[in-house]
Amino acid sequence: MSGTGPRENIFATRMALTNTKLRLKGAQTGHSLLAKKRDALTTRFRAILKKVDEAKRKMGRVMQLASFSMAEVTYATGDISYLVQEQAKSATFRVKAKQENVSGVVLPAFEVDRVPDFNLTGLGRGGQQVIKAREVYAKAIETLVELASLQTAFTILDEVIRATNRRVNAIEHVIIPRLENTIKYVLSELDEMDREEFFRLKKVQGKKKRDLAARESARAAEEADNVALEATIDDEGGGDLLSSKDEDVIF
Repeated sequence: MSGTGPRENIFATRMALTNTKLRLKGAQTGHSLLAKKRDALTTRFRAILKKVDEAKRKMGRVMQLASFSMAEVTYATGDISYLVQEQAKSATFRVKAKQENVSGVVLPAFEVDRVPDFNLTGLGRGGQQVIKAREVYAKAIETLVELASLQTAFTILDEVIRATNRRVNAIEHVIIPRLENTIKYVLSELDEMDREEFFRLKKVQGKKKRDLAARESARAAEEADNVALEATIDDEGGGDLLSSKDEDVIF
């Protein structure tokens, strides 16, 4: 009996049955853990997806305000790019990266560290518009960093969820059915061997009974022959040897 589906090519033994049952239990445990991990990652993925949508909408509004602010600065003061480059001695914004663990998946998270060292005081005109434009662009940079962090986590989670889904489906639809078919095959083979062994033992026991009966019959027949022989001897030579007289012998 070979089963109804794909199975492992193993010998049908008690040890193989025990090992296959242990493998099946491990596969079921792994499937349960991976399913829980997939659910947790999917929940976090949906939350990040919602935040990405909100961040993109916010980014559109902030960039629109930044463009208007830059137009106001250009209108009020003209081109100030050279002045900005001269006064920018160091980076005003620094991005710090940290890690967040979600069900065994490491997600990077970016944060903005702002150093307020860029100051355009001393402008003769348009100082208010410049400060406003600077704050709006600072907000745009913070929104960009937030969006980059969410987008990176979104991409990583998408790949991990796809891989986890493939593993869960493989365990559920390939590994577990194969192990179950293997267990059914081994059980059927062991039952067949038990039936064969039982039939063989019955045959051996029947032959032993027949041999014993034949030996008892032979022994009974031998005993009957011995009894008959003794009775015959008693009948032929049962007289007194001293009272018997032999015929005279003439020399």
